[in-house]
This record gives sequence, C-alpha cells and structure tokens, in this order.
Amino acid sequence: MPAGLRLNAHRTRSDRCPGALRPWPADDGLLVRLRLIGGRVESEQLAAILEVAERFGDGRIHVTSRANLQLRALQGTGQLDDATLAAIEATGLLPTRTHELVRNIMISPQTGLSGGRADLRPTGHELDRLLCADPKIATLSGRFLFVLDDGRGDLMNHACDLGLVALDGATVQVRVGEGWGPVVDLDDAAQTLADLATAFVDRRGTGPTAPWHVRELAAPLVEPQLPDPRVPPSGPALAYSETHVEVPGAGMDRDFVEARTSTTDYLIVTPWRGVLIPKDPR
Repeated sequence: MPAGLRLNAHRTRSDRCPGALRPWPADDGLLVRLRLIGGRVESEQLAAILEVAERFGDGRIHVTSRANLQLRALQGTGQLDDATLAAIEATGLLPTRTHELVRNIMISPQTGLSGGRADLRPTGHELDRLLCADPKIATLSGRFLFVLDDGRGDLMNHACDLGLVALDGATVQVRVGEGWGPVVDLDDAAQTLADLATAFVDRRGTGPTAPWHVRELAAPLVEPQLPDPRVPPSGPALAYSETHVEVPGAGMDRDFVEARTSTTDYLIVTPWRGVLIPKDPR
C-alpha cells in the first residue's frame, strides 16, 4: 500500500478546524478561529474583536501557534447566533465566508521590518488573494498550511503543506510537504504556491478519507528537488522583549490590548503565542 494511503486510511471524516461559520462546541461555549495573514492585525480590528469577546464571549482574545486569533465562550447552538456573527464580520477579520478555513498563511513575523532576505508581506497577501479567488481551494482541509520563511530560518522547523524559503532578495525555493520543490523568482512565488494548491485539490479526490496534507498523497505532488545550498538552518524562536510580548495563557484582555495598541497602527501575532509591536508602524 502506498505510504500516503497508510497515513490517512484511518480517517472517516473531514477535518473539524473551527471558523466563524464552523465553530467548535467547547465546554465553555462555541469557539471560533479567525485567520490572519502573517499574523498581522490592525489595532482598530483588535480593539473591535475585543469588544465582540466582551459582549458575547469570555472577554478575552486568545492566540494560536499558527499566529491566528480565537474567541471562546460564544453564544449559539451549533452555529453562532446572528448578532455574534454580524459583530465578527463588522471587524473585517472575516473577509470571506467561502474560504475562511483555508486562509492559513504563516510568514516570518519580522519580515519587512527587521532582517531577513526579502520582504514576504506582498507575497503573502497576493497568495491570499489567489486562494480566495479559486472556488476549488475552498475545499482544502482547514489544517492545510502555507509557511513563508524570509530566509532568516525562523519558520524552517514548522511543518507545512506548501511554503517557501527566501534564498536572496529575488528568488525562493518552494517547500512541498516534507521535501523541496523548484527554485522560482519571488515575483512568481504566490502564483506557484496557488497552482500547487489547486493541483493538490485535483489529486486528493473527494470524500471523508481524502488526504488533508500533501505528505499523505500516494505519489509526490512535484518532482522532488534537493535543497538549495542557500537554504538557511532552522533559527531560534523570536525571544520575548519589549517589542515581542508574550500573550498570557488566559488571553488578551482590555488592559493588554490597549497597552500594546496605543503607539502602533497594527500588531503581528507570532507563532510563539506573542505579539510583535513594530518599531516603525507603517
């Protein structure tokens, strides 16, 4: 039996990753996850979603290891009630209903701000646009993950389905599952990843046992390549500091949010359950 089939043969259902339209029924109420592209959230949006949490949930904003936001203890039976969903949509953090579960794009949190070989913020946002424009992509598992490392190596140890690593300011190497794909121009990177995601959808098939991840396919999605010599080693997690603040285990309350948004137009939620406060918030 092919290795890919062994990996997912035990499944009899699709994934259950939560979203605003597919909340998870936790012990304290409904839980929803709101995807952020590269962890970026505008200060006004963070304040607005805190108001949603205070009005309808447990009063706090929680963060995930994929640099996304979660709200807990929300009202509703199976689905959010109309008032809660409308309040979430009003924040702008639910830009699409059809593709909300598949907007899983992690990016080196400091990219374009400090260090790194290339600014991957435009690539991440173009990838998001391309994914949301393709109806096929909406059928991806909510666990399917894109990881974009800007060459500093901070996300190299994060498993992904598709991703890239910057080799210099103009070229990247594509990550495909646990292996490597082609070296491409940075300008073509978003389209390359979107095309590979569509190819995965075509290859995975349908039904409850369809693969969630690229590594579960019975045959490689692309011809495997060797890693380019310029691929960086895995770097350490971003240390906590005055500008990278750990989010308390109980989540962000009003005092936390107001203190961190008072001097910046946006924050970056990091995969290490922190928030990065840009020194030059442009």
